[in-house]
Amino acid sequence: MEQFRIEVANGNQGRFFDILPLGNARYEIFVEGETIGNIQLDEKDHTHCESQGCELDMPMLNSIRESIQYYEQWGHGMGHS
Repeated sequence: MEQFRIEVANGNQGRFFDILPLGNARYEIFVEGETIGNIQLDEKDHTHCESQGCELDMPMLNSIRESIQYYEQWGHGMGHS
């Protein structure tokens, strides 16, 4: 599985996160090469996710979840990396 980068709005600024798929809808989140935690998406309830070790607030985690879901649905093969 290939790592990809997402941009998430944080107020009026964008923050970049590198995402490494770990399998089974689990993703490791990096900022500038440092792991900031894992997120587990709920494949049955797309509005739900669980995080481990993340020091991000829920709105930011929800934005990351939405960006990962968008990437998984639309990003493959579109030149994103």
